Amino acid sequence: MTGYGIFSRPGEEPRVGYRVDESVHDVSHVIRGQTLNELLAQGSSGWEETQARVDEIVASESTAPLDSVQLHMPFDVADYVDFYSSEEHATNLGKILRPGQEPLPPNWRHLPIGYHGRAGTVVVSGTDVVRPSGQRKPPDADRPTFGPTQKLDIELELGFVVGTPSTHGEPVPIAEALDHVFGAFLVNDWSARDIQAWEYQPLGPFLGKSFTTSISPWVVPLSELPRVPAPPQEPEQLDYLRTEPWAYDIDLEVVLNGETISSTNTRHLYWNVEQQVAHLTSNGASLRTGDLLASGTISGSDPGSYGSLIELTWNGERPLELADGSTRTFLEDGDEVVLRSPTLGEVRGRIASHS
Repeated sequence: MTGYGIFSRPGEEPRVGYRVDESVHDVSHVIRGQTLNELLAQGSSGWEETQARVDEIVASESTAPLDSVQLHMPFDVADYVDFYSSEEHATNLGKILRPGQEPLPPNWRHLPIGYHGRAGTVVVSGTDVVRPSGQRKPPDADRPTFGPTQKLDIELELGFVVGTPSTHGEPVPIAEALDHVFGAFLVNDWSARDIQAWEYQPLGPFLGKSFTTSISPWVVPLSELPRVPAPPQEPEQLDYLRTEPWAYDIDLEVVLNGETISSTNTRHLYWNVEQQVAHLTSNGASLRTGDLLASGTISGSDPGSYGSLIELTWNGERPLELADGSTRTFLEDGDEVVLRSPTLGEVRGRIASHS
């Protein structure tokens, strides 16, 4: 894989690096600063010029082994929007949370549903995830209680970072949407399902999601990502969302305590980032350099391709049996989750107990 990130050696300041497979090239004399934000703001012509200079460095200069450097947050997050773009995931959640009803909400195939998360709790891969506390109310309880979540979950997602900002009050046409997006990375949007279930109606995700979101340390430019045609969307989209259907073709896997428990692909996303940018800005909301746009959980059509534990265990009804003989419904303290992709690298996090 290749991509941009921020690294440091012992005793040195963080700087911009360019990863090629298992090595890192120092490109700080081409891209200044301790984040990628200066690069992000250059726009498409600047990205191409910078990439050409970086390619020259890669061809001529020595590298550091990936395992010899420390990795840092790749960019300063401006705003964070999490979408709900996998039809399979949305259908599964509907069946689990609203049994006997239509799984998908009536607007799901008409617009990319999303919510605004917290930029301040986005962390880089390797940061421990402290088990959050909140209000929980089981269906058979008379009153809610407050305490550590008992249903800590993962969400396997594809993230994008905005480079070129847009003007407040001026929607971004879908034909220009990708001009504003620099690159992609992996996202684990950790979720406390019991807290979420009690709080999410009528306004949606809040404290059950806002405690931590982990991202991988390397940002892969869009030009490096393989694309494939996608099936036509039904019904036909309104004009501002209409485009030739396509998706990125990126293999993904979920690893729990060293064991692969799910394998899937970004092809399963119904809504693409082009449509997400067009919809996000359709009311005049502006993009900012460093905005993080996440796809929402990515799930395929069979149980071995689900991107969250709530699906893999059907909300705890079907515990996972691991190779060491243990079982899991949701995450336990000390568990380590790694989301991995040959194209995007990995994002990992270990569960720490609530203090």
